[in-house]
Amino acid sequence: MSTHRFWHAFLAADVVLIVAFAALGRDTHAHGLDPAGVAVTASPFIAACLAGWLLLRAWHRPYTLWPTGILLWLITAGAGLAIRAVAGGGTALSFQLVTFGVLGAFLLVPRFAAAVMHGRAGRNSTRLEDRA
Repeated sequence: MSTHRFWHAFLAADVVLIVAFAALGRDTHAHGLDPAGVAVTASPFIAACLAGWLLLRAWHRPYTLWPTGILLWLITAGAGLAIRAVAGGGTALSFQLVTFGVLGAFLLVPRFAAAVMHGRAGRNSTRLEDRA
């Protein structure tokens, strides 16, 4: 079964990890973990991520680092910060650096792991086909 059939799991993971990013940031800065506050903090990044999914048609190869993962990360972090700025949220340089770093890890590490597993599965299935 091909990994692209599980695109909805990758999308759900992206959203959950963005919410985790927002919750961690709010908790670190003692803003509290109330659901409404976390949702407000996460919403620009979730909107940017969803736009990135549509723009990149990420459901075709959601597990790839390039171009899907890298471009989705840059769109999510960059456009999320832009939306946040337009909405009047803070965009200090330190926040921008943390945003790119944490979202980079959160959005790319699962894709890296999936790409490794996908590659192993592909090599293993080729070996089985050679034996048949």
